Amino acid sequence: MEPTPSRLPFVRRLAVPGGRDGRRMLVVAVIDKVGTGLWTGAAALYFHYVAHLSISQIGVLMGLSGILGIAGPPLAGRLADRFPVTRILVAAQLARGAALLALLTTNDYVLLVLFSALGSLPDRASSVLTKLFAARVAGPHRIRYQSIQRTAANIGWAVGAAGAAAALTVGTTASYQVLLLANVASYVVIGVLTLRCAEPSAPSRIVTGLGASPAPTEAATPWRDRRYLAFTGSEIWLFLDDSILQVGFPLWIVHATDAPVGLAPLVLVLNSVLVIALQVPLSRFASTTAAARRLLVPVGAAFLTGGVALAASAGGGPWFATAAVLLAAVAFTLAEILHSLSSWELSIALAPGEAQGAYLGVHGLAQSAQRSLGPVVVGVAVSVGPFAWPVLGATLVAACLAQHRLVRPSDARRPVTAAGSTGAAKALSPAEPVRPHAPSQPESNAQRPSRP
Repeated sequence: MEPTPSRLPFVRRLAVPGGRDGRRMLVVAVIDKVGTGLWTGAAALYFHYVAHLSISQIGVLMGLSGILGIAGPPLAGRLADRFPVTRILVAAQLARGAALLALLTTNDYVLLVLFSALGSLPDRASSVLTKLFAARVAGPHRIRYQSIQRTAANIGWAVGAAGAAAALTVGTTASYQVLLLANVASYVVIGVLTLRCAEPSAPSRIVTGLGASPAPTEAATPWRDRRYLAFTGSEIWLFLDDSILQVGFPLWIVHATDAPVGLAPLVLVLNSVLVIALQVPLSRFASTTAAARRLLVPVGAAFLTGGVALAASAGGGPWFATAAVLLAAVAFTLAEILHSLSSWELSIALAPGEAQGAYLGVHGLAQSAQRSLGPVVVGVAVSVGPFAWPVLGATLVAACLAQHRLVRPSDARRPVTAAGSTGAAKALSPAEPVRPHAPSQPESNAQRPSRP
C-alpha cells in the first residue's frame, strides 16, 4: 500500500515532485516573482513620475489592461490542448518582457495603454500555463507540487518587493528604469529555463497499439459544461480573500477601528509568513479529490470566522481592535491557503483529460474576474459597516457548500490521470515527460522517459 503523504519518510517529504523539470520550474517561479515584485510596486509610480501621467490616466490604463488580460487564461488553455505547453509558456514569457520593454520607448498615453494591455494578456495566460505544466509534470503529486511552488513564489515576491523598496528610496528616473529592466531580464531568464524543460505528456495524448485506432470522440468544451461553469462562477466569490486582505483590511483599519494605522502593512506581512510556513504542510489534507471536497467545510468556517472578527474589531479600544484584526487576518489567510488547495485539485478533477487546457483556461477567468469585481465588493462592505462582514462571510460559506454539492462522490473516486482512451488506446501518464513534436512510436517505447 502506498503511504499517505502525512506518513511519508522525512526525506521523501522534502523531495520535489516532477523530477528535474519540476525543480527547474520552481526556480522559474522564484525568478518570475522576484522580477514581478521588483516592478509591481513601482509601476504606478513609474507612470506618474517618469511618463508624467495623471492619477486618473493611470487608473484607466490599469483598468483597460486588466480587461484585456481576462482573455488570457481561456486563450492559453485552448492553445495548450493543441500545442506543446512549454513552447506556449516560453512565448508568453517573452511577450511579457517585450511589452514591458516597449514602455521605455515612449511617453505617449495611447501607446502606453496599448503596450500595457498587450503585456497583460500573456501575463494572465502564463499563470494558467504554469498550472497546467505543474499538473502534467507532477501527476498524482500535483497538490504537493503546487504548494511548494506557491511557497517559492511568495518568497520570490517578498525578495522582489524588498528590492523595489530599496531602489525607490533613490526616486530617480534611472532607478525606475532599472526596476523595469530587471523585470524584463527575469522574463528572458525564465524563458531560457523553460525552454530546457521537456514537454510533459498531456492526458489527451494517446498512443495506440499497432493496427489499432482510437474511436473518434467529440472534443469536450467547458462552455457547454454547466457544472464546470457553475464551479468557476463560485470560484470568483471564493477568491475574494485576495481583495479582502489587500484592499479591505487597510481601508477597514483606517476608517472603522481604533487599531494603529501601521497595522495595515503588518497584516500583509503576517499573510506572507503564514502562507510560506503552512502551504506545504497543509497540502496533505488535499492529496485526493475526496479530501479536497471535504476541505471546503473548514474553508467556509475560516471565512465566516474572519468576517465575524472584522466586525468585532469596530468595537473596543486599540488593543481589542488590534487583536480582532489579527485574528481576522489569520482566519482569512487560512481560508486562502485551504481554498488554494481545494481549488487546484477540483479544477483539474472536474476537467476531462482531452480538454484539460481549455477547462483550466476557463477556470482562470475566476481570478481575473475577481481582480476586477473584488475591490468593488470589498469597498461596499467597508462603506456599509460592521454588519457587512458576517454577511459576506455567510455568502462565502454558501459558495463553499455549493461547490461541495457540485463535486459528486463519483468525482472523488476518479483516478488522477483521466485520459478518455478506449479499446487498445493507452494514455500516457502526466508524470512522464516527452519531447515536443516527438513522432509516434510503438507502445513499448512510449512509456520510456525522454530524459534520464
